[in-house]
This record gives sequence, C-alpha cells and structure tokens, in this order.
Amino acid sequence: MIRGFRNTSWQKVAPWYNQVTEQGRGHYYHQHVVIPGVIKLLDLKPGDKLLDLACGNGVLAKSLPERVKYLGIDIAPSLVNSAKRNDRNPKHKYLVSDITKPLPISKDFTHAAIILALQNIQNPIKALHNISKYLIKNGDFVLVLNHPAFRIPRQSSWGLDIDKKIQYRRIDKYMSPMDIPINMNPSDRGSEVTMSYHFPLSSYSKMLKDAGFVIELIEEWVSDKESEGRSARMENRSRSEFPLFMAIKAKKLFV
Repeated sequence: MIRGFRNTSWQKVAPWYNQVTEQGRGHYYHQHVVIPGVIKLLDLKPGDKLLDLACGNGVLAKSLPERVKYLGIDIAPSLVNSAKRNDRNPKHKYLVSDITKPLPISKDFTHAAIILALQNIQNPIKALHNISKYLIKNGDFVLVLNHPAFRIPRQSSWGLDIDKKIQYRRIDKYMSPMDIPINMNPSDRGSEVTMSYHFPLSSYSKMLKDAGFVIELIEEWVSDKESEGRSARMENRSRSEFPLFMAIKAKKLFV
C-alpha cells in the first residue's frame, strides 16, 4: 500500500467530472442504474433530512422528493459550486468540507448516503464514523461502491474462452487492501491522477460495525445495456452475471 496522507479531493478533475456527468445530471449508469436504486433504498418521506457526503456536483439531489431537506458536502469547491448553480430547491444546501473531519452541522439527519465515492477516500472508516455521528438513532445509511469483488482497478479484467464461447471475469488480487492510482485519461500520460482505495467486502462489514451500523440489505446492480451482433448472447450473459455496483443499506443502532 502507498503510505502517508494523500489529498484525495477531485478539485483538479472537476472540469472533466462535470463534463462526463453533464453538469450534475449524471453519466449513463447514474441515470439508469445507480440513482434509481439509491432512491428506492432510501425510501424518503416528506420531512426527512438527508446528508449526502462526497456529493460531487449534486447528482443525487436532482432526483430527491421535493419536500426532503438535503445537505450535500464535498471537499472540492468547483464541484460544490456547480451543484449550487444547478440546484434551485430552497431545501437543498451545500457545504465545502472534508468529510473525514468534524463538520459544522447538526446531528439530526434521518438518512445519509455516500454514492460511488468512498473508494476514493483514503480514510473510509473516518467518513463512516462521521455519518454515524450526524445521523439520528435508527437512521438509514445507503452506501454505493464500484463492486469491490469484480471491479478492482488494475486487478480485474474481462477474458474470453473461445472453446466454451463465454466471456468471464478475471480477478488477479482481492483480499489485500490496495492504494491504486487512476489516470483519468489513459490516452494522455500527462492527465490528472486520482486514487482508488480497495478493500474486500469483509473490511467494509467491519468498518460499518465499528461505526455503529448494522447491515440490513446488500444489493448488486448489473448493467442494463444490451449488445447486438454475433457476440451479443455471450456479452449479455456476462453482463447480467457480473455486477457493476454494490449497494449496502445499513441502520445506525449504536450511539
């Protein structure tokens, strides 16, 4: 593992992220898989209060019921400013802050979420403890990750078995925690680099327990895309068998 603290803010890649997420509307999988799944798991009611940590440019906020109070927090000022510009709901507020450190906010949130961001945070357990700190007892937390078992940067890939006519998923390394640098534009060696921090499922389970949460439900979400042509059957089969994302719904039971 890479030792020492790293600045994991996406401030430097904010222009790229705003572009690929259409200024907060989300990329394809945000719109078709992730956000619909998150909204279902949160099951928000009028008067609920949602804390969205590492909110980016406000992708989740745009799909919330109108009468739900919302606070989005991110360490990247450019992303927060983009969220503010594109959000007209007076019940929505945004804050620039490090979600692994104490926050200047109330401790009465009924729900919390971290969507596709915890794997980019060097100290995930600190972020989870923060969520627990600001949630009410029995508050709900939804965490979405790029699937830790099947989508490990540089350690997972597709393979093809010609004889069996199947596409399979190859995993080279899984149990060991890893700090993995990601070039945001692989075709440009000079492009910005962000970090991905890999942990196995057992580590996430322990982190949640240590932060006072009990896991209620785990869902695994596959791609809804479909291939065409000669390889369509094989590709669609593998796409339906290997999930892109893992969602965990947990409840805060311990203060």
